[in-house]
Amino acid sequence: MESGAKKNKLGTEPYKGVRDFYPEDQAVQDYIFGKWRKTVESFGYVEYGASILEPTELYEAKSGEELINEQTYTFKDRGDRNVTLRPEMTPTVARMIAGKRRELSFPLRWYSIPNAFRYERPQRGRLREHWQFNADLFGVEGVEADVEVISLAYQMLTDMGAKENDFEIRINFAGILMQYLKEKFDLDDTKAKKLVKVIDRYGKISNEDFERRAKEIIEEKSSELLNILKNKDIKEFDNHEEIKYLGELKNKLNIEITIDPFLTRGFDYYTGMVFEVYDTNPENNRSIFGGGRYDNLLEIFDAEKVPAVGFGMGDVPIKNFLEVRGLIPQYSSTTDLMLCTLSPDNIPFAQGLATRLRVQGLNVSVDIGERKIDKQIKTADKQSIPFVICIGDEEEKTGKFKLKELKTGDEEELSEDQIKNIIF
Repeated sequence: MESGAKKNKLGTEPYKGVRDFYPEDQAVQDYIFGKWRKTVESFGYVEYGASILEPTELYEAKSGEELINEQTYTFKDRGDRNVTLRPEMTPTVARMIAGKRRELSFPLRWYSIPNAFRYERPQRGRLREHWQFNADLFGVEGVEADVEVISLAYQMLTDMGAKENDFEIRINFAGILMQYLKEKFDLDDTKAKKLVKVIDRYGKISNEDFERRAKEIIEEKSSELLNILKNKDIKEFDNHEEIKYLGELKNKLNIEITIDPFLTRGFDYYTGMVFEVYDTNPENNRSIFGGGRYDNLLEIFDAEKVPAVGFGMGDVPIKNFLEVRGLIPQYSSTTDLMLCTLSPDNIPFAQGLATRLRVQGLNVSVDIGERKIDKQIKTADKQSIPFVICIGDEEEKTGKFKLKELKTGDEEELSEDQIKNIIF
C-alpha cells in the first residue's frame, strides 16, 4: 500500500505502570498468592471477591473528590454512568457487608487478593496496577481482635521465610498524634492535619526539606519537632489512655513490636490501633504494608456499625522484600514431563500414553512439532520441564521407557506404571 504516511507501528511495551507476566513472572506471583492463601486460611479466613468496576459515587462518598480527580481511572460507560476501576477494596467490602448486614453471621473472617488501579507516578514498590492481599476481621471489638490481626501479619512474613530481624512492626493509635501536636504547638485541627502529613514524609525526604515544610506550619518550632522525631521520645505520651491500650496489646503478643506515637498511617481512615511493617534491609528500607482498626466502615451506607480490623499487603513491595533476601524459589515449570517423538508415526502412541499419565496426576505435554529429537529435548530444557521420555517404535513395542532428568542427565528405564512414582 503506497499512500504517503506510514502507518504507526504498534509498540510491544505494556501500558506505563502495569506489568506483563511471562511464565517465570507468573510463577513468582502464584508463589506469593499461594503463601498468602495458605497462611490466612490457617487462621480461619475465607476468600471473597467482586468486580473490578464500581460506581464512582462509592469512592466519592468514602475518599472524596481528590482521589477521584487525581488518582483513579474514571470514565463514563455506554449508559452514561460514571464508573471507576477500583483503587482499593475497602469500599467494595463495605458495600457488600452493608448489603447483607442482616443475613451475615458475625464475626466474619474474610480475605481477598484483588487487583487495583491508581493513576500515579510509577516508582519502586508502587505501580499503577497492583494486586493487594486484604485480611479483615469484622464484628469483634477489643484487644483480642487486634492481637489476631497483627499475629496474622507476622505469620504471613515468617511463612515466606523471613526472620524476625528482617522486619519491624510499629503500632500506634489513630488520632493520638493529632492530639499531641495540637497541645504541643498550639495548633487548630487544620494545621495539625497538615503537620501530620509533613511528619508522614519524615525519613523519606532530607532533614532540610522536612524542616522547611514544617516551618510553614509551626515556624521557628520546626527544629524542635525535628529533634523530637530524631530522639523518638515518647515519655510525653505515657499518660494517654491510648498508649496504655497499646501497652496491653504489646503484652498479649508473643512477638516483638514497637510503640511509635509518631506513626502516621491514614489517621482520617482509622479509628483505633494502627500498625505498619517495615523492611529492615538497607537495600529496601521502607514500609512494606500495614493496617489497623476502622470501626466506621459502614457509615457511608447509614448501616448499623460493625467493628472491623485488618490490613492490606501489596504484591510489589512483598516481591521486593523477598527478592533482596533470596526468598523467591527458582522457577520450575508446572509441566512434569514432555514426551518427545522420534517420528510423526509415534505421535498417536505418545498422546495415548500422555492421557493415561494425566489420569494418574502428572502434567504431561507431547511434542507434536515433527522436529529432530535433539531440538525437542532442547525445548523442554529451555522451558524448565524437568523430565523427558523419547517415544519411538522400540518403546511402543516393549512398553519400556527411558525417563531422563534434564537437570542431572540421569536416565532410568521404566514401565508405564513406574513413571509417576519416579517423577513424584
